[in-house]
Amino acid sequence: MIKTVEYIDGKVRMIDQTRLPLEKVFVDCQTIEDVDNAIRTMIIRGAPAIGVAAAMGVSLAAEAIGAEDFDTFYAKLERKCDALAKSRPTAVNLAWGIERMKKVACNSKDMSIPELKRRLKQEALDICEEDIAANKAIGRHGQALISDNSTVLTHCNAGALATAGFGTALGVVRAAVNSGKNINVLADETRPFLQGARLTVWELMEDNIPVKLITDNMSGFFMSNNQIDVVVVGADRIAGNGDVANKIGTYMVAVMAQKHGIPFYVAAPISTLDLSLASGAEIPIEERSEKEVACINNKRITPEGAGVAHPAFDVTPNDLVSAIITDKGIAKPPFTESLKRLTQ
Repeated sequence: MIKTVEYIDGKVRMIDQTRLPLEKVFVDCQTIEDVDNAIRTMIIRGAPAIGVAAAMGVSLAAEAIGAEDFDTFYAKLERKCDALAKSRPTAVNLAWGIERMKKVACNSKDMSIPELKRRLKQEALDICEEDIAANKAIGRHGQALISDNSTVLTHCNAGALATAGFGTALGVVRAAVNSGKNINVLADETRPFLQGARLTVWELMEDNIPVKLITDNMSGFFMSNNQIDVVVVGADRIAGNGDVANKIGTYMVAVMAQKHGIPFYVAAPISTLDLSLASGAEIPIEERSEKEVACINNKRITPEGAGVAHPAFDVTPNDLVSAIITDKGIAKPPFTESLKRLTQ
């Protein structure tokens, strides 16, 4: 299984996803600031993977703090956590991972500082292992929704590279294949960062799962010609009513899927739910650099001075979502009730 992120030898090691598929290079983060930079620059991406990396980053910060008492230690740790939390605003797993680590610190205030640091490191390792287990559970639940001989459309990369391992949307595909089903995948290229072209296709080819790359404007063609049976995507944040924030372009795919009577499934761990938000209108949408749209491989493809917009995510309304596949089970409409039940 692809090792997206690991905590070894006092460093957080992650595969540099900006270099895939041409190069398989690993980056070692020695400080929480290194982790922050890796998240901001998309060396690591995908909501679950960001949450795991953030937890490991908090542990790195803890290790570097010199303090004799808990209050001094925690004040320094909290400042580091607050800075890290600003690295990417849309993926709720980032805040979830940080808050879980802070809670563990507060619950362990009676420990000595060295013991507390060891406790935080263990929690980060636990979060990593739990994410892999959650993804495999998502796969087990979700594969039941995928029939044999199906063609699955996916958007962006919600595979092992977006998690600590196995994947969410691609975890459903992997689990279906592992159960003996014949599955083919169509992968949207996912402009402008090309996560589908660079990452999803690479992952599936590594696993010998049949995959074809299509551009983002081709899915309607394949749907109208009955060449797509089901859509499975991941999520970066899911509001209490089932509205889903995912990579930009997901909304358009969901609209077309409903038009053609194709099931549209979202696969995400419980940690991606944000039940504090009534609807997707409250989800912050990250605006990334114009350069990522105006350039491909650092080569400009539009005139200098041209205006560029770059919202990195969009929100798919819950009425376009057939079901949300989580590690705790499958939620179906009305999501306000079903999602709440899964978290109890």
